[in-house]
Amino acid sequence: MSSPVNLGNTLRPWAGLRAAFDRLWPAQCMVCSERAGIDDLCPACVRDLPWNRCACPRCGLPLPLPAPACGHCQRRPPPLTETRAVFRYAAPMDRLLPRLKFHQDLAAGRSCALRMAEALADAPRPDALVPLPLHRTRLRQRGFDQALELARPLARALDLPLIKGMLVRSRDTAPQSRLDAPARRRNLRRAFAVRPGPALPAHVTLVDDVMTTGATLHAAAETLLRAGVTRVDAWVCARVA
Repeated sequence: MSSPVNLGNTLRPWAGLRAAFDRLWPAQCMVCSERAGIDDLCPACVRDLPWNRCACPRCGLPLPLPAPACGHCQRRPPPLTETRAVFRYAAPMDRLLPRLKFHQDLAAGRSCALRMAEALADAPRPDALVPLPLHRTRLRQRGFDQALELARPLARALDLPLIKGMLVRSRDTAPQSRLDAPARRRNLRRAFAVRPGPALPAHVTLVDDVMTTGATLHAAAETLLRAGVTRVDAWVCARVA
């Protein structure tokens, strides 16, 4: 089993410098604007973080009691072998993650990634992390890929290789938030492709910010499996219940 990732150890080298800055310019919590600690959240928001501690191992859906799988995954097993959703998409994550996704707040992404690393210390280790890609049109509009901004610090914290640019979004699909579940699946047909190049490793983990129905992650996983990967997992910051 891998050694746990200690968030305090990750942040400690910056603590002295941060303390000096705080005396002159007190940091504000990224969620509520109260005085923050060394990790950019105030103590109250840290206490309120909605950890997803009891969830379906296959899809990350929050469950009332531990189970091998939720009813849906038992009836229709997904292409993902395991899904780890670190948080439920609830306050204050429903304010923190949009700061990354829609307001280019990379500090919010770094804070989320460090907490993901701490929670995922006991997860089965893949051969590499693969951030869920944006289509080039969406990437130009947004200016950055939120999944990549989570995957970079996560890969560093867990000492895992990061593969970017091999899995691509080959079709600019309609926003999933506007569609129901069947339409989401139709919308994602042939949405991903694997570029020609070196063979992908046998076990990869997809990284994304928010998982709703899982349709996007499932489409990406199916593409990777067709390309020769034997196991695909998913690590997401938050899961919509």
